[in-house]
Amino acid sequence: MRAYWQPLSLQTRQLSHVWPAGSRVNEAGRLEIGGCDAIELAREFGTPAYIVAEDDLRARARSFVAAFAERHTGETELLFASKAFPCTAVYQVLAEEGIGVDVASGGELASALRAGFEPGRVVVHGNAKSEAELTAALQARVGTIVIDGSDELDRLSQLVDQPQRVYLRVTPNVRGETHDGISTGQADSKFGVELVDAPALIERIEAHPLLDMRGLHMHIGSQIRDLAPFRRAVRAVAHLGDFAEIDLGGGLGVAYTEDMDVPTIEQYADAKIGVVQEQYGSDIRIVDEPGRALVANSCVTLYTVETIKRNVSTWVAVDGGMSDNLRPMLYGARYEAQVADRFGDNTPCHLVGKHCESSDVIVRDAQLADPTVGDVVVTPVTGAYGFSMANNYNGIPRPPVVFCKDGDARVVVRRETYDDLFHRDV
Repeated sequence: MRAYWQPLSLQTRQLSHVWPAGSRVNEAGRLEIGGCDAIELAREFGTPAYIVAEDDLRARARSFVAAFAERHTGETELLFASKAFPCTAVYQVLAEEGIGVDVASGGELASALRAGFEPGRVVVHGNAKSEAELTAALQARVGTIVIDGSDELDRLSQLVDQPQRVYLRVTPNVRGETHDGISTGQADSKFGVELVDAPALIERIEAHPLLDMRGLHMHIGSQIRDLAPFRRAVRAVAHLGDFAEIDLGGGLGVAYTEDMDVPTIEQYADAKIGVVQEQYGSDIRIVDEPGRALVANSCVTLYTVETIKRNVSTWVAVDGGMSDNLRPMLYGARYEAQVADRFGDNTPCHLVGKHCESSDVIVRDAQLADPTVGDVVVTPVTGAYGFSMANNYNGIPRPPVVFCKDGDARVVVRRETYDDLFHRDV
């Protein structure tokens, strides 16, 4: 059995800012998340597993609410862009912290309502809402529906039978510096309406007796680390008129690796609120939709090393991969990884998954501390789009979600079983 003793320099090691707040390497040299030993979590709940530090999640929510409230004399509202982590327990925590929710499908709407969000604090958006989804939104009496284009306005106009607040999503023709797959503000986008087409749609909405045109909605993309495009986007739509509200979308980037710099929540709020007040004054109601920046850093994923192969490279293969984190394969996203009881970086390797794809690489060019079969390996910053994009490729059951707080751990989503894979068979 490997001894868990570590030199004092490792016992007192400070973790980088990418890990959940409160994480530490304890006196035995083992990683703790939310006061819980990562090795013990792996033993109790198995791997792969999503481990959420509840205090970190709550602290980020409070920081967003405070940053916007302190900088705007008018009303502000923060909405959780729930596609990032549509888990009931996450919804419930954020609702308790005063956050509303935005949903992009009928399934996300059903999940948010089931989790206890007040319908009036739900915003429904998406570029291809079906009649069934619009009907569900109207029946639930959601707070606001975002009209994404002319066809959708036609459809909603026929379905609405009571007053309904709406926004019009406008594409400001502004790109953030991010991956093409998550850039949404450019003119050549499937989202929203072009600036030149917006006035006619605004006129149509305002002429409808049941549609309450509250303002504009925009979103230029995700994982944006330069604040200037946010300012340009607001200036680009300001000529469309004076409205009671503006929904700025989300988009604040997060640090996935120790060397990655990102704006603070306060800097993000300063940039957005400052330009809105410059263009619209201080009375307009400001809505913002953080998703990734609320949840990404609150979560880590635990894996177990199954095999190690050495050829031209060293391949450390774990029991998960693209079934629990698709982002490296979809976007070339970079992550860090550490062995849970031996922090260090003396073994260059590729951390890979178990799936039948050469692209199933979780961390290319990782640096691990003498990895061996049976080790627990941890990747931080997996709270955004890990759970929501999890899949059953190769028949792999999806991982559980475990909340940790003050040394206590609780399962909030159980691990799938093989029987679950067949529940839809008829």
